[in-house]
Amino acid sequence: MDPRAEISRLVDLATPFAIRTAVSLRLPQLVEAGTRDLAGLARAADVHESSLARLLNHLVAIGLFEQPEPDRYEPTTLTRELLAEDNQWQLAWLDIDGPGTKMDLAYTGMLHSIRTGESAYHTAHGVPFWEDYQRDERLRLFFGAIMAGHAWQTGPAVAAEYDWEPVRRVIDVGGGIGALLSEVLHKHPHLRGAVLDLPEVAPEANQALAEAGLAERAEFVGGSFLDPLPTGYDVLMVSRVLTDWSDQDATRILARCAEAAGADGKVLIVEVLAGAEHAKNNSSFDLQSLTLLGGRERTAGDFHALAAAADLAVLSTRHLPGGLLLVECAQPAPGRGAA
Repeated sequence: MDPRAEISRLVDLATPFAIRTAVSLRLPQLVEAGTRDLAGLARAADVHESSLARLLNHLVAIGLFEQPEPDRYEPTTLTRELLAEDNQWQLAWLDIDGPGTKMDLAYTGMLHSIRTGESAYHTAHGVPFWEDYQRDERLRLFFGAIMAGHAWQTGPAVAAEYDWEPVRRVIDVGGGIGALLSEVLHKHPHLRGAVLDLPEVAPEANQALAEAGLAERAEFVGGSFLDPLPTGYDVLMVSRVLTDWSDQDATRILARCAEAAGADGKVLIVEVLAGAEHAKNNSSFDLQSLTLLGGRERTAGDFHALAAAADLAVLSTRHLPGGLLLVECAQPAPGRGAA
């Protein structure tokens, strides 16, 4: 390996933005569908032809397209992987005019995050992420869809592995459109539930619950988990929320849950831990969490520490396949011990 060439490759910014530009112009779809000459691509994408040629030259150099002859382009395995059905979320993320790029621009403020431990989103956009989330509908819907995707992945295991038999009412705190709650209620017909999220999420959440056939058993509650939470629930789930927040704010969220759970309720932390393979192949996720949201990845011990800081006793901890972690907590009481 040539160290100088490797450094040049690592610091290259042209490539990620060239790929995003190609995605935004739908060049992979156009080439795959048969528009493969330079002039035809320029017309279809409505762009400056000679400038497009310069972009395509770089995309050929990195393997996104092949160039069998001058001004003609063919798809490659990378093109087809990018267009694969199970990769549509990444394609949407790469749209340079979309919310994914808007979120990634927080990386430009990484120095601020490393110096302060805080989100850098406002350094790129002039407004904190969650404030922008409330006022930018495209960002809210995009981020919500990502979170719902995570919930649908973990939902079946949470529904199957936690003991829901003694539970009658459950609320998913910060649960978006209710994807996780829906999985739990479908598997356990005796349950009734609610999902709490910011009021702006109400239209999508109510629609999702209705489409899931749960309008009679589940409701959306508008609010913030940094404020007092609704009471009267046997279990308050906090699923893949704490990772998005600093230790201080994560403790505040758990303290609100403890307050609402009362002496008889439980708080169920649901998270996915970063295993060794994840850390090796996607080490940037923790930096993304920091720069975008001011959050962090944590270990089971870290979640135990957060629970203790929120005056919660850990009753049980379960490690499930795929890194899924269930930590059941409750207010300390005589006779209650950690497991």
